[in-house]
Parts: sequence; C-alpha cells; structure tokens
Amino acid sequence: MNLHTLLLDRESQNRPVTVGLIGAGKFGTMFLSQARLTRGLHVVAVADLNVERARSQLATAGWPAEQFSASSLGDAVTRRRTHVTANAEATIAHPAIEVIVEATGIPEAGIVHAIQAIGHGKHIVMVNVEADALAGPLLARKARAAGVVYSLAWGDQPALICEHVDWARACGFKVISAGKGTRYEPHYHQSNPDNVWDILDKYLNISDRASINPKMFNSFVDGTKSGIEMTAVCNATGLVPQSEGLGFPPSTRFELADVCKPASAGGTLEKEGVTEVTSSVYRDGRDVPHHLALGTYVVIEGETDYARRCFKEYAMLPDKSGRYAALYRPIHMIGLELGISVASAALRREPTGAPTGFRSDVAATAKRNLKKGEVLDGEGGFCVWGKQTPAALSLEQGYFPLGLAQNVRITRDIAEGECLKWSDVDYDPKDFAVQVRREMEAAFARPNV
Repeated sequence: MNLHTLLLDRESQNRPVTVGLIGAGKFGTMFLSQARLTRGLHVVAVADLNVERARSQLATAGWPAEQFSASSLGDAVTRRRTHVTANAEATIAHPAIEVIVEATGIPEAGIVHAIQAIGHGKHIVMVNVEADALAGPLLARKARAAGVVYSLAWGDQPALICEHVDWARACGFKVISAGKGTRYEPHYHQSNPDNVWDILDKYLNISDRASINPKMFNSFVDGTKSGIEMTAVCNATGLVPQSEGLGFPPSTRFELADVCKPASAGGTLEKEGVTEVTSSVYRDGRDVPHHLALGTYVVIEGETDYARRCFKEYAMLPDKSGRYAALYRPIHMIGLELGISVASAALRREPTGAPTGFRSDVAATAKRNLKKGEVLDGEGGFCVWGKQTPAALSLEQGYFPLGLAQNVRITRDIAEGECLKWSDVDYDPKDFAVQVRREMEAAFARPNV
C-alpha cells in the first residue's frame, strides 16, 4: 500500500487532497479526529444542519478552535482552515473540494448529495450505506459515466468485507461466503426504541441513556443494519443473498469455515457464493465464546489437496474436512479508518468497494401486525425492519424498500413478518428519492445474479 507516500507527494506540492464532510455524527467525528493528523489531507468544510453541534464535535475530536474558524469556504482554502456550515449544497459545489464524504445516514439526503457531487465532478465516499442499499447501483453507474469515483467507506464493515473478497479472488480462491458478526436472537426483529434497552443492558454498560439514540441503536439490534450492509456487499462483489435472507447462525471465530459453508457440505448456508452474518449469542441465550460481533470474515475453498495442506500448515482456520478455511478481521474502526477511502478515491481513482450490479435489496418487513392507515417510522422504529432479499425477487414481488419506509402511510393491514409492497404504501411518486429508486429499478429490471 502506498497511499501514505502519495499523500506526502501531494503535501510536498502544496496541494493536499481536499475534502468536504457532510454530517458530523459519530462516523464523521471519528473521521475528523484522524483527518486533522493526516498529512496531505485538508478538510475544507464540515456541513451539518446543526452548526453548533458540528463545532462541538470538532472540539471533541481534538481540533483547536482556530482550526475551524474559517469565515467562508474561500477563506478555508487560502488559510488551510475548515469552514463549518449548514449549507451542504455550497460545500459540494465549491471548485476547490475534490472528495465529498456523505455521512448523514439519511437515505434521501445521501441520494441528493451523491447526485449533486457527481454533477459537480466530485468523488464521493458513501458512508451512508442506507442510501447505497436504496440506490447505490444506479449512483455508482452515474459516477462511472461522469468519470468520478463512487466508493463505500473503508472502516465500515461492507468495505472491509469487499476487501476480503477481493483478496481471496486475487489469490485464486473461490469465495464460499463472506460477512460479519453481530449480536442476534430471533425475537430481536420485533425490538423497538422503547424495549431495545432490555437487550442493550445485557451486554452494554450505558450509564447515560440520554447520550444514546435508541432508534439508531435499534436498527443494529433488529437485523436491519445487517440486511443493509450485506446488500451493499452483494451489490459490490457479485455475492448474492440467500433466498430467505440472513440466517444469523451462532459461530465462534474458529468455527466460521464449518458454519458458513453450504448445508450440503455440513454447514448452514443455502449454497456457496453468499453473504451471512454470524451471531454472538446461541439460540438459548448463552453468549458465544470467541465470537466475531465487531469483525468481518471470508470463507474460501481450497480446490487442491496441496492448498488444503497449506491451510493447516500455515495456521489458517480450516473446517473439519480441511476443504474450507476462514480468514477474519476481529474489529472495524469505523471513521478512524475512513481516510483510506478518501485517499484511494482522490489519488488512485479507485473505490474501496462500489456497486457493480443490483443483486440484493432490503425489503421493509412488518415487526408486528400493522393496521391500515398507520404511518411508517423508518429504520430502527416501531413498524418495520429491513430484510435482505434477492433483488430479482424484490423486483418480481414489488417489495417496498426499507430506505423509503419513513413518513408514509400504509393502505391495508399487514401481518407480522410480511414484506411490504409498493402497492401497500401511499408514497409520493414525485419525491426525489422515490424517483431515483424507480429509475434504478427500471435500469436494473433484470438484476445481476
């Protein structure tokens, strides 16, 4: 890897890689904490609707007040300072900025910002995996046509999993499965912002509940984030979802190759070439030892006897047959690692993962019996969770995407566990995110499988 050398070269030329960050939440703040210390990188602007919060986050991330005192974008460029603003559109449009980091977490906002960035010839690093799951294949296609990079965010699990898959294939291995770990029990799909604490208190020691957004946290608990992230992986790597989505089988790190292989070979998967998320909890509620709750993995096949012997000789993690083996990364560091994507996009013009087709989708699925006239409250809420589903099935059945299931009214009763359809929802066809999603569905009417 020579990204650091390339950054130093840009520094020596007095033209650092220039960045505009949209969204100063947790991920964005973690990026800022390292961006200030990265030679050859200049954060020109931080755009957030809550300017005071953004300033507070910069201070929290270790930035001296004078460093983010620029009165304008022009002042930020000339004085090597950072401008804090509520105006994302102006940040995107400024000619001195090369890379836009979209970290709002709001699907509709992410789509708008991505389209604007592409229109202004900017590379875009899509931290907003919710937007990527909703319309990423189309956004990536538009970026390629415009000659700019659209990239998943290094440090977040999807990009790290994409790197695992790329490593395996570049080494000539067949990828059997890839994914991550999480904490899961079947009843988690019914969790909501009110009762999520019953789950969180079992494994997180959160003394200040006011510091946590329970709706956001609940999207990790109820299975939605796993569906979103594995959809991003499938659309970027060519892996596909299993017919019924994720199974969340319990597994230690050392059992990955036994668990995450096809059922026909003694594992738990429907077939090879899929994504799966392993659970750190057994179905009886006991914690799995040596679990992978914060990590990522890939399972590969040794297609020769010699390769299989090498798995054992070089301390890989083979299954009991010796035919399959796993490689894993125990953690991900989220925004602390995001500079890799920024530098790769600007200096190599290479994404750290990007959609190449529409293979997977996230269907809004009822958490409970829903009544006609109820208004959906989106990701992590009381009404729906996001189930990974094959894109072909989603298009065939007309499933309603999780990313649009916010502030829209349902038009009939929906049974618990049922995937909602476009025909079940009173959506606004003129809404920009709806229009982009519909454009993607038309463009990928025969999804890549």
